[in-house]
Amino acid sequence: MSRDIRRAFVTGATSMVGSSVVRACLEEGMEVIAAVRPHSRRMGNLPDNEGVSQLECELSSLAQLDTSQIEPCDAFFHIAWAGSAGPVRDDAQLQTANIGYAVAAAQLASRLGCRVFVGAGSQAECGRVDGDITVNMVGVPETGYGIAKQASCQMTRLVCERVGMDHVWSRILSVYGPGDAPHTMVMNVIRDALRGVDPPCTKGEQLWDYLYADDCGRALLAMAHGGRSGYVYPVGSGTCRPLADLIWQICDACATGAVPKLGAIPYYDKQVMHLRADIRSLTEDTGFSPTVSFDEGIDRTIKWCRG
Repeated sequence: MSRDIRRAFVTGATSMVGSSVVRACLEEGMEVIAAVRPHSRRMGNLPDNEGVSQLECELSSLAQLDTSQIEPCDAFFHIAWAGSAGPVRDDAQLQTANIGYAVAAAQLASRLGCRVFVGAGSQAECGRVDGDITVNMVGVPETGYGIAKQASCQMTRLVCERVGMDHVWSRILSVYGPGDAPHTMVMNVIRDALRGVDPPCTKGEQLWDYLYADDCGRALLAMAHGGRSGYVYPVGSGTCRPLADLIWQICDACATGAVPKLGAIPYYDKQVMHLRADIRSLTEDTGFSPTVSFDEGIDRTIKWCRG
């Protein structure tokens, strides 16, 4: 199965993952309608390309969006989310609102004539697991964010089934790269190390799967082309290493002599200690496989941070 996609609609298009989807689409010669928040400070993340049409729209306004002046689309990528980091991940009211926004996105996809809806989910939907995160895994989320993502998957699938649109959901693990949010572990370590400051970290005993942003964008586009409707695919590199090793590698790549202070930060409550995606089904169904190694990805990210 391969869906022909010539025009795509992307919410959250200025985010790291959203902009990576936009780039992946452009590389295949597609037109992209990029939904962005008015006055977004991350507009620079969008490629300067004539194939991209910017559409200002608040996440809360998707349900009221006038589609009369929008060309029909083939694929819809719902990346936008309100409150994906910090204490607001457990803000029940905000996270519940996100479920409604996701439903509105699926309904908008139907109004635009899309053949497939691809949703950006999260490993947080699975909670803590001892082994790998596998295709269609039944998760037990432990945060408001994870609960809302899981509910959004199920509710958008219901919308898609009723209108005859294919539905493919991703459970994205840890993604890094240019345009990453400043609060992430990778960006915190790079920022400190580039200043010659020893970055405080946890002990780093976690086994962790990191995927470069451009590979994530390619994975989501591959799911739009060939993902099985109704499936939930974990999206990662398929490999994991002790977090301490990755932190040391980042510091060494910054070449300032910074030394990570492992153990300076305690593990948080409900700390995930093993995170790896089993991407075999994703590869078999779509042909996707990562192309950017952690070495290369970190070098690119450090270069971007240096400006």
